[in-house]
Amino acid sequence: QVQLVESGGGLVQAGGSLRLSCAASGSIFSIKSMGWYRQAPGKQRELVASITRDGITNYADSVKGRFTISGDNAKNTMYLQMNSLKPEDTARYSCNAVMYGMNSWGKGTLVTVSS
Repeated sequence: QVQLVESGGGLVQAGGSLRLSCAASGSIFSIKSMGWYRQAPGKQRELVASITRDGITNYADSVKGRFTISGDNAKNTMYLQMNSLKPEDTARYSCNAVMYGMNSWGKGTLVTVSS
């Protein structure tokens, strides 16, 4: 099993930046890829960005050029650097880890962008 804990959310003005962290523990060796998802009130959860064990990244069109996903293997931590934030980025951001035959979720961290 893999346990995930997110941090770094908060309130920021439009145009500002935040960096989210996702600390992983447990069976780290079994992780194939990780990702950040978000869910805004009344909307479906959507993939924001993902990164494979080999470092291949993928981004939603809505965040390309503004968000950067990265990982620090030594710290077992994944990051999401969010720049040029917009009010429509307001959501609960959760990290996900994909292993063989299962996946794990963190509880999420709330990001609120004021206009």
